[in-house]
Amino acid sequence: MFCRFHALKLIGALLWTQLALSGVASEKREWVKLADCSYVAGRYNDGDSFRVRSGTNEFILRLYFVDAPETNLRYPERTREQSEYFGATIEETMKAGVEADKAVREVLRGPFVVWTRWATAAGRSKDRRCYGMVEIGGKDLGEILVSRGLARPKGVSISLPHGGKARDKFDKLRQLEDEAKEKRAGIWAHSTQSSGANSARHEGS
Repeated sequence: MFCRFHALKLIGALLWTQLALSGVASEKREWVKLADCSYVAGRYNDGDSFRVRSGTNEFILRLYFVDAPETNLRYPERTREQSEYFGATIEETMKAGVEADKAVREVLRGPFVVWTRWATAAGRSKDRRCYGMVEIGGKDLGEILVSRGLARPKGVSISLPHGGKARDKFDKLRQLEDEAKEKRAGIWAHSTQSSGANSARHEGS
């Protein structure tokens, strides 16, 4: 019994060490820059998640830092939560989701840059889905969407490719959101409130 106890204790310690090392490896994951990327039409594309082609590689990209409205009621609780955040009806929220999808397709007509750490993002598709950021014409796609009232600051909190802090990124996005509210841009034109709760979470959650 004594030996068995120590054996189990040793196994537990090894598993804990492995998990700790995995966490360290995740934190040290390096950013990769993918140039000359192109937008690929896909059944489940929307404002914050869409198919991307880089060379011969194709995958689904989920934007860091922002959350665009859903385009349907496939996940009713999520759509309802978004409508409450924006202070709009569920119908107007879904319409804004459609507009976000349309805006992304228009903005990404030409080649763009993707920054990714190849961190897996859960999603409805069986294909590979990774978190990342998109730069087009020197501008960040997430910022464009928020400034147009077609997305909100929300999501994974991670240091930026050029060394910036996630906190500063969220501060900028919240500022753009406030400006969009004042202009009644996008979904804010239908909003009955002027503020919402912003949140961040850790990568992979």
